[in-house]
Amino acid sequence: MKLKQKDFQVQTLGEAKIVSPLKLSKVDGDYLTNYIQDDERILYNTSLSKVREEFKKKSEVLSFEKAGPRENIFFNPEQTRAGIVTCGGLCPGINDVIRGLVMQLTFWYKVKAIYGFRYGYLGLIKESGIQPVVLDPSYVAEIHEKGGSILGSSRGPQDVGKMVDYLMDYKINILFCIGGDGTLKGANEIAEEITRRGLEIAVVGIPKTIDNDIGFVEKTFGFETAFTHAVSSIKTAHVEAKGYQNCIGLVKLMGRQSGFIAANASIAAQDVNFCLIPELPFDLEGENGFYKHLLERIKRKDHAVVVVAEGVGEKFCSMNEKDASGNQKMGDIGPFLKSGIAEYFKKNGTPVTIKYIDPSYMIRSSCAIPADSIYCNQLAQHAVHAGMAGKTGMMVGIWANRFTYVPIEMSVKNRKFVDPESMFWLNVLETTGQPRWMLNKPRV
Repeated sequence: MKLKQKDFQVQTLGEAKIVSPLKLSKVDGDYLTNYIQDDERILYNTSLSKVREEFKKKSEVLSFEKAGPRENIFFNPEQTRAGIVTCGGLCPGINDVIRGLVMQLTFWYKVKAIYGFRYGYLGLIKESGIQPVVLDPSYVAEIHEKGGSILGSSRGPQDVGKMVDYLMDYKINILFCIGGDGTLKGANEIAEEITRRGLEIAVVGIPKTIDNDIGFVEKTFGFETAFTHAVSSIKTAHVEAKGYQNCIGLVKLMGRQSGFIAANASIAAQDVNFCLIPELPFDLEGENGFYKHLLERIKRKDHAVVVVAEGVGEKFCSMNEKDASGNQKMGDIGPFLKSGIAEYFKKNGTPVTIKYIDPSYMIRSSCAIPADSIYCNQLAQHAVHAGMAGKTGMMVGIWANRFTYVPIEMSVKNRKFVDPESMFWLNVLETTGQPRWMLNKPRV
């Protein structure tokens, strides 16, 4: 997709005429944070050579709108009614984001009416009979100490028109949608329907995916917690593998289409010998296949640790079905590999013991680690600044260590993957020592 600066343009509901209640500053040196101007931008290309190339070609210099509080806002805080919905799979940090939204809306903008719509987009359908809960600081005070989502979740699309009708029933001015790719697509459809009807309702996304695969966002919340806890499972697999002769510790981690958790956990643990991700194709059998390299490792060292992302199953054990969110169902790559490795080693006359670990549900239901909790709170605060300023059809992101506002439409068209030619993947190879290429056909 060839990007243009207009793709980075964040939509607003109208002119912001109400003075912000935050009482911040516009000058330096007064020990107060300054308001952010709408024309403050964060460069998309952070390489100086690429920026020079853009100038040389006299093309547009691509940039994001910088996130933060505005001097003038669109909504009158005393009359504002906000809604929060969480969708998709569970992820560490959801409750931290909910709490951050409520605290920011209540204490800084003095918003008095905040509703939590339960069980995802299903709870935005009147016919579901699911009533929203009223959220206030006392209700959310300790929820960050719990995993999961106090609002519950669900998968699958709902009728957009009915969802907007329900928002109108509750006179919602700002809807905060916490979720991944499917949730954000739904949020974008809601924003488009609101625009068609000429309504003044802002839709703001907070990108949530444990796989870290949302486009134009360097890191999604919950991801750091996920690979941090994954390291414990890898350490366990390593101890088990070293405890027996010819033993393999096999760990399956989350990552349907992107192997960021597996790759980051492998680097952090420093005990992994093979990291298998969906982005890098490999063969199982053959002269240069994974099984042969694993056998050679066992013959040399008597043990090995293998980490595999769940999305590898799409190639080797895919199913002809889709889930409620439209994702391709795939067989469980963990047991598939365990069985395949055992059979291959038996065929080659080498006895082997395999210790298999799948920590997925323990990871996704855990509380956020402190670093993630800070990030969740910052995302929530910036989301509130955006919503109160009347920005819509957008989500909060981070780029070059700066918080940004990103049009949802642009983001959902560009899923993020591990780049096998990147320095990051080289870090993985340098850490694991695995072959760069495990395909029997020569590289083109």
